Amino acid sequence: MPNRVSALSELAEQLRSAEFDLSQRWDNVDKWFEVWAERPGLRASLRHHLLELPDEQAAAVIRRSRETTTHFAWCLRDVADEPFTFWLHEYKEQRDWRVGYADSVHNHRYHFCTTILRGGYLHERYAATINPGTELVRSAELVTATPCPVGASAFLLASDFHRIPRAADGTMTFLVKSREVTPWSLSYDPDTHESQRHVPVESRLEKLASRL
Repeated sequence: MPNRVSALSELAEQLRSAEFDLSQRWDNVDKWFEVWAERPGLRASLRHHLLELPDEQAAAVIRRSRETTTHFAWCLRDVADEPFTFWLHEYKEQRDWRVGYADSVHNHRYHFCTTILRGGYLHERYAATINPGTELVRSAELVTATPCPVGASAFLLASDFHRIPRAADGTMTFLVKSREVTPWSLSYDPDTHESQRHVPVESRLEKLASRL
């Protein structure tokens, strides 16, 4: 069985050695990712990787990670000169979810591939209409609703809108994300028809002093 470190290193090396811009050919990344995600013992490999992290690297993972209203997003790898990052998403119990993140209709600032390691969720894809004046979502129509069990893989582009309305308790996923391809993401509430723009806090630093 391949150990977890070699599994992550193998995927990283394949992505690093690509002879094209990953963000422009994310469908190719998905083909590689699907093959990689089907390897036997992937979950055990990731578990071993976490258990064997040196203290300094474990502290770096903690610094890079964050909590959302629906899950904990653990950043396993983020090397400045690499055009990708690796993440584990640990979903909270459904009773602890708060409205406004995975359960909203939303897109992302990056492309990503994901595979379910444990549990499962309902994955909905939407066709969104953008208001050209406000650049916010005007409407969103459900296209597909797919139950995704352990082993299911998928990829989304930054322009794709989706939602995870519910997940089994204990659900965990592994993701490879591209670097940002847009400056913000959007979310939409089908009940209130309200849309919001989400700008990463780090991009606001240069404007911070002017707002004091």
